[in-house]
Amino acid sequence: MTELLDDGTLVFLPGRLNSQPVIMGGLTADEMWTTLVLSIAAGLVVGIPAALLTQIWALIIAGAMLGAVLGLGIASRVLRRMKRGRPDTWVYRQMQLALVRHVPAWSNARLITRTGAWTCHRSEVK
Repeated sequence: MTELLDDGTLVFLPGRLNSQPVIMGGLTADEMWTTLVLSIAAGLVVGIPAALLTQIWALIIAGAMLGAVLGLGIASRVLRRMKRGRPDTWVYRQMQLALVRHVPAWSNARLITRTGAWTCHRSEVK
């Protein structure tokens, strides 16, 4: 079997050609950077009060670094399990759906949020 058709095009169509590559522990670049920023912020929230209480100012940086390491480690495991067998855009649609449901003023997404059974009523044309 030849890989080219008569007009010079390929017989197969690559499936994951335009999707983002997985770069770390099942996370794409966007997911990794988002997780990293949120984890560093959480580490700073813990590190700054600890530094103020103990007068050890290196705890600010240590908290941020520890938050980043723990956040990336935990998020890579959790998101890999959540994304398994789902489309590439599943995580983003779930975040969009959470915004629409919990903070409707912030979201301009037009998602279908109706729950319940769908029916299709057909009428006979005479």
